[in-house]
Amino acid sequence: MSISTAVPPTTASTGARMPADWRDFYALTKPRVMTLVIFTGLCGLLAAPGSIHPVLGFVTVLCIALGAGGAASLNQWWEADLDAKMKRTSGRPLPAGRMQRTDARDFGFFLSGLSVMIMGLAVHWLAAIILAISIVYYAVVYTIWLKPRTPQNIVIGGGAGAFPPMIGWVAVTGEVTLMPVLLFAIIFFWTPPHFWALALFVESDYAKAGIPMLPVVKGEVATRRQILAYSVLLIPIAIAPWLIGGTGAIYGIAALVLSLGFLALAVPVFTRRRGEEDRMLPEKRLFGYSVIYLFALFGALVADRLLAHSGVFA
Repeated sequence: MSISTAVPPTTASTGARMPADWRDFYALTKPRVMTLVIFTGLCGLLAAPGSIHPVLGFVTVLCIALGAGGAASLNQWWEADLDAKMKRTSGRPLPAGRMQRTDARDFGFFLSGLSVMIMGLAVHWLAAIILAISIVYYAVVYTIWLKPRTPQNIVIGGGAGAFPPMIGWVAVTGEVTLMPVLLFAIIFFWTPPHFWALALFVESDYAKAGIPMLPVVKGEVATRRQILAYSVLLIPIAIAPWLIGGTGAIYGIAALVLSLGFLALAVPVFTRRRGEEDRMLPEKRLFGYSVIYLFALFGALVADRLLAHSGVFA
């Protein structure tokens, strides 16, 4: 199968059929994805040792949200032609013709630049630098370079979504230590099985658009094998903060139980073959659980920190 590479936006919806309103700009930020980004960033901030003024904490989370929204807008500006070819994304503002592409581009650059500048001036320049790296990683390294060229796009590109808890942590502590690196690693290794579970039941969309996702290029068997492998690797990485003494037993036990549940759902995805059932239920269950998993895991991280700080489980 020939896989096309991305080209600069040229053909899709160069003229909008109707004026864009605030809902279209909001949709550019990928609000469902941003919810997870904001949550993990907030958890990194709350779990970090030390304290931060509530106003600066709010500004930190706001900047993480603005940066994520800016990167998502730039992603949709660049991929408008590809989005138009996929059923899952054809209703977005650009492929649907509700917005000028230049407006999406300018909006993305504005949010990105604003988020980094505010973070640096109001909170911490190290946090601002990491935020800038995360934006470039998603908008350029993943969107422009990796996604159209390699089936490992999600593996390497997973780093883009793994930065928020590190940014929140650094905003409080002012330094990068092993704990925020481990929080980064958790999301980094969580992303491939999470996304490949989705890719398995929307494989035809990616194939139609010429995007070399793993199921399209390497096939279902290889994808299911990789999902299982990453699910196994996720277990020691998820409990590592507890093993190094960075958290207490509340997080450690929750991480172990949640990760074993993740693996339990990955096994039927690994053993299933196309044709055994048409609804792809194992893949959909794993994808749904993977979202709950990350919310619960980082929620446990914060609960562990707050309870230990209050002296209940110190």
